[in-house]
Amino acid sequence: MTPLRLLPLLILPLLAGCSDERASFHIDGSEHNLTLIRQQQFFWEKKADYILVAARMPDCMRRHRLGQAALDARVEVYAPGNNAWIIRQGKRMYVTETRTCEGFAKLDAEPEGGLGPLVGTFRNRDGKLAFIPVEAAAGASGIPPGTPPAAASR
Repeated sequence: MTPLRLLPLLILPLLAGCSDERASFHIDGSEHNLTLIRQQQFFWEKKADYILVAARMPDCMRRHRLGQAALDARVEVYAPGNNAWIIRQGKRMYVTETRTCEGFAKLDAEPEGGLGPLVGTFRNRDGKLAFIPVEAAAGASGIPPGTPPAAASR
């Protein structure tokens, strides 16, 4: 085989550097959850596509596209109640629900009643995407568990 024919085989490993990471927030057991999927097409890209999967099995499961963001973007999850969830990714906010898993909308501003309590954040931990519940984050930062996020930042 000529060296010219081998060139595509040598380049192939460089192009196969995509990554697909997932982390879940278990709401009520493993069958009721929000899962964040982060997909990076090429290893040199600094951004990734983010997808949120709302699931309450066996009744419903649905994928919702959040769009592109930086690889190290944090995605916060708030619980305003009634199986509704507000997702904040930087300055973008979305609302979804896990009653039917169909409801999903981009929010232009914070809801009048507020976001609800912060339940946790999807972020990098030890180089991998993970969901960090508020209690775990509070314990690691020295903030007493159960302290509201606003009081913790004072």
